[in-house]
Amino acid sequence: MVTMLKRVAVLSDIHGVLPALEAVLDEPEVRAADRIVLTGDITAGPQPAQVLDLLAALGDRVAWVSGNADRELLEYRRGMRDTIPDPIAPWAAEQLRTDHLELLARLPQSLSLLLQGLGRVLFCHATPRDDEEVVLVDSRLDRWQEVFSELDRDIRTVVLGHTHMPFVRLAHGRLVINPGSVGMPYGRVGAHWALLGPGVELRTTDFDIEAAITQVTRESSYPEIDQWADYFLRGQATDADALAAFGPRDGRGAAT
Repeated sequence: MVTMLKRVAVLSDIHGVLPALEAVLDEPEVRAADRIVLTGDITAGPQPAQVLDLLAALGDRVAWVSGNADRELLEYRRGMRDTIPDPIAPWAAEQLRTDHLELLARLPQSLSLLLQGLGRVLFCHATPRDDEEVVLVDSRLDRWQEVFSELDRDIRTVVLGHTHMPFVRLAHGRLVINPGSVGMPYGRVGAHWALLGPGVELRTTDFDIEAAITQVTRESSYPEIDQWADYFLRGQATDADALAAFGPRDGRGAAT
């Protein structure tokens, strides 16, 4: 028998930032949620082992989905690739224990849950068919039709991450939700997440950025941690920067 959930908290793109994750997990609505769903890119950041340990300790309350960065770390450690484009990722991969690698290897590319008010909801990282594809709030409708082409008709809500920018939009009658990023926000500071059921709330958890930078730089041995923390925790990547970088990857350049 499939359980109908009332409230689900969605955390995406944590990217190994422990103080941001701790702040979100301390939110009353997150503590009260029936389930916490992680939509990938959990580990590639300055505190990957600490983040995985904290989430694993929550047990069955957490439902996991793999992101491209999680897959890349696993492939790197298993000798399936020599490099990873993200500069911090090879270092992060080396911080993971065997049990962490086993956990990442078990993660699905997507999962679905029944949620009050939203029906059957599909959770994935980038798109339902690929963990690196790009879709954005302003992607054209035929692009959305393309990436959703293999979905069952009864899935009317899709939750995804990957681009680190929160939005809610309709695409061919399906509700599409991106909660934004917990650990590497683009556009504004804070830890971004979503609360689902029966409606949709895009949420931002404010936390002490300066204290978080101090903690991360003290606890992480990543050689470039000062610059990394200053750039990402202070939200220096704007939404305009991100859209300019991601835009060509959603196929819009090929549109007529």
